[in-house]
Amino acid sequence: MSTHSPAAGAACVLVVDDEPDLRTLYELTMLREGHQVHTAGSLAEAREQLAARGFDAVITDMRLPDGLGLELLRAVSAEQRRERCIVITAYGSAENAVEALKSGAFDYLSKPVDLKQFRSVVRSAAQAPPADQTGAAAPSSPLISTNQGHRRQGAADALQKIIGDSSAMRAVKQRLVKVAQSMAPVLVHGESGTGKELVAKAIHACSHRGAGPFVPVNCGAITETLLEAEFFGARKGAYTGAAQDREGFFQAASGGTLFLDEIGDLPMAMQAKLLRAIQERRIRPLGDAHEEAVDVRIVSATHKDLAAEIQAGRFRQDLFYRLNVIEIVVPPLRERREDLPALCQALLERIAADVGAPVYRLSARQWREIVGAPLTGNVRELENLLHRAVALGEGSDADEPDTGARLPDPASGGADDDAALPADLKAWLAGQEKQILIRALEQTGFNRTAAAAKLGLNLRQIRYRMAQLSISSPSADADEDDESAVA
Repeated sequence: MSTHSPAAGAACVLVVDDEPDLRTLYELTMLREGHQVHTAGSLAEAREQLAARGFDAVITDMRLPDGLGLELLRAVSAEQRRERCIVITAYGSAENAVEALKSGAFDYLSKPVDLKQFRSVVRSAAQAPPADQTGAAAPSSPLISTNQGHRRQGAADALQKIIGDSSAMRAVKQRLVKVAQSMAPVLVHGESGTGKELVAKAIHACSHRGAGPFVPVNCGAITETLLEAEFFGARKGAYTGAAQDREGFFQAASGGTLFLDEIGDLPMAMQAKLLRAIQERRIRPLGDAHEEAVDVRIVSATHKDLAAEIQAGRFRQDLFYRLNVIEIVVPPLRERREDLPALCQALLERIAADVGAPVYRLSARQWREIVGAPLTGNVRELENLLHRAVALGEGSDADEPDTGARLPDPASGGADDDAALPADLKAWLAGQEKQILIRALEQTGFNRTAAAAKLGLNLRQIRYRMAQLSISSPSADADEDDESAVA
């Protein structure tokens, strides 16, 4: 064990490895960085040290004489200890790395360990505030850097941009704050227009990498012939027109987060190269004979069903497992309609700021139309509807500007400011939904399959909503109509 005193902002680290030479190498490397180091050669020794004191980080080999390093990781997680765990896996053992990250590891390293990468990972662990089981940063750690306050403000700003206080959106925010504390790759899944990039930005802002770059990449918008150079960079003369060295996305995102949007659109050939870069954390710029280490966190997003894409042979299963270590599903807007007032308010304020005009106030009729819209395009469709409403100028501010920007209660006709918002929003929205469903059912002779199609729902969903809203069919023949329509 080292007796050196830790420098300011340094970590107190436990190194667990059964090879004395490697333990010494790791210890010397960390001592040069100013960290305090303790060592153990087995799980039993490591448990003794953990029982005796707390650490900021634990670095453990996967295979030890008396068990697996994962056992130590799981024990730390089960006891809700503050240590961040880094697991060292055998070369090419992607399955072990994925399992470690899913078990709560902060990060992993592959053998033979690159010392530059080793120092970077330990430094990242030292900069990351320890988190409790809810994902909130613990306040009392000697490792919290001087810019922690700026990072917290950035995280708060990023979370505030994800508008919505429905139970579904609260769950998304809680999950992203928690997963931000590790280096595990995250796959954000959701329909187009649900705000997947906002979620990715919030993960970045809430992580210890928040001060680093956030590099978004639309994987479907890059010409296939340029993909390798765009991702990994290129040396001067690597291809026609390459007059100088070119930085790729991985280099640009160094120390930060690389966001791969619409990852399902990436060609198969590029998927194989991306997989290797993620696994080995090394890239080879086009035209270069040597690889270079990279330090990025990968967050990806897709609106596609990647499991179906794998079955169709359009997406690599091994890449899917590497990207989908942690999944966050962003719900469509139609499943969180209680967020509509807050979303409309924020979007109307943005539109007003863009055009330099007072905040537009919707008329009761316009508000009813928005509430009744299927919103299959999610927030993008909602924004389009609001732009159209503002352009038509039929809101309650058509005669007189209303900078209060309140959304009207349809029952008030938009004339009474005191009744501008419903007293019970949930009940009001349920009443609006019930009216819309009844209208659709009446128009289709209470054929639920046809009514569901008009509203962008399926049969199971409309049956569920009818039951929730106490809407009954006028005759017992409705189910037969439904079945015949399906057939």
